[in-house]
Amino acid sequence: MKTRLLFFFLLISFIASAQNFNDYFTDKTLRLDYIFAGNANQQNIYLSEMIQLNKWHGRVDNLSVTPIQGNGQIKVYSTANDKLIYVLPFGSLFQEWLTLEDAKKQFKSFENSFLIPFPKEPIRVDISFFTADRQDRILSQQFIDPKDILIRKSKDVQNPYEIVHHSKVKNPIKIALVAEGYAENELDLFMEYAHKTVENLFKHKVFKKYQDYFEIVAVKTVSKQSGISIPSKDIWLNTAVKSNFDTFYSNRYLTTLHTKLLHTQLENIPYQHIIILANTDFYGGGGILNSYSLTTTKNKEFAPVVVHEFGHSFAGLADEYFYAEDVFENKATLSIEPWEKNITSLVDFSSKWKSLLKAETPVPTDASMQKEIEIGAFEGLKGNGLYIPTLTCRMKINNTEDFCPVCSNAIEEMILFYTTKQKK
Repeated sequence: MKTRLLFFFLLISFIASAQNFNDYFTDKTLRLDYIFAGNANQQNIYLSEMIQLNKWHGRVDNLSVTPIQGNGQIKVYSTANDKLIYVLPFGSLFQEWLTLEDAKKQFKSFENSFLIPFPKEPIRVDISFFTADRQDRILSQQFIDPKDILIRKSKDVQNPYEIVHHSKVKNPIKIALVAEGYAENELDLFMEYAHKTVENLFKHKVFKKYQDYFEIVAVKTVSKQSGISIPSKDIWLNTAVKSNFDTFYSNRYLTTLHTKLLHTQLENIPYQHIIILANTDFYGGGGILNSYSLTTTKNKEFAPVVVHEFGHSFAGLADEYFYAEDVFENKATLSIEPWEKNITSLVDFSSKWKSLLKAETPVPTDASMQKEIEIGAFEGLKGNGLYIPTLTCRMKINNTEDFCPVCSNAIEEMILFYTTKQKK
């Protein structure tokens, strides 16, 4: 695993050396708002708005490579030479919905917003989905001129914020903690949970090791009503980013469909990753790669869940628990290897954590051996064909102290990907 990490960073360093950020981009952000629409048989992607923000807060190295595929990717090309100059993998609620029976019966649309560096010259932006067999399918191509008068220039900060964790590098990984369901007189309570989020994140060894590479701000977005919408209880509230439980009729799945509103609340605040802190004691949450994570603060399981959900949104880690009755499950095609680093179908196990196994470890590994074997290939749910590294990991259960070695390596790889050229 360590050898593969070293090879990866030697590779991306070589690729990145051929491209300097300033060759193609300015120190500003271009926000692209899209509508993803369709059904199980037909998907379309439409650009709805473009916004220029004051500063770029994302990575400045390794722009045209990515350590994970995601369920889709946004790719930016220079129209002058057709060179790939930026890529970002992502997940989306739309793609999750496409796996459900509902998507076979009707059309729906979902918002999605992406942040890319603001280009100096005209670009082409491609958005693609990966099919079940991991084929790259382009669904949108947009030609963008940075001089376009219809790019809205946003200059104002929409909400007050405080830095709750300072970095010690020039270009840190920037996270925004967003208040959701907190009325104005509850913002002090939100700040308490913001500090608890930082504390809980850096209790985990891999994040603690690299805590100097993170800058975290708490954004004081005020909700007109206190609490979170719970449709199954007929509770609908007017909150800052309009989140709700019961996503896809799963009572604990907490998301927001209003990503444009979310990013508007964050205009000109230093962020690239988003953790939404929801003011409720109802158990639940959600995390979507390079979109956001969402966690309830007043529930007794807040501490482990907020880190678990960030594992999804930051590193693209998969859930390691599988329930037969869940509405949404990992429906990976078992004839291929899933892209997530912490699950395997054993089709290409050598590309995952096989090198971490002791020679005597059986594959698959029986659950009865969990006490004597730190890392194996344990079946996630009997008969589902997906295997996980351990039975005690932050991505599987709440009552454990940390991520397993496989997930820790995946997080470390992502942190180094964002910061590999930086020095303290």
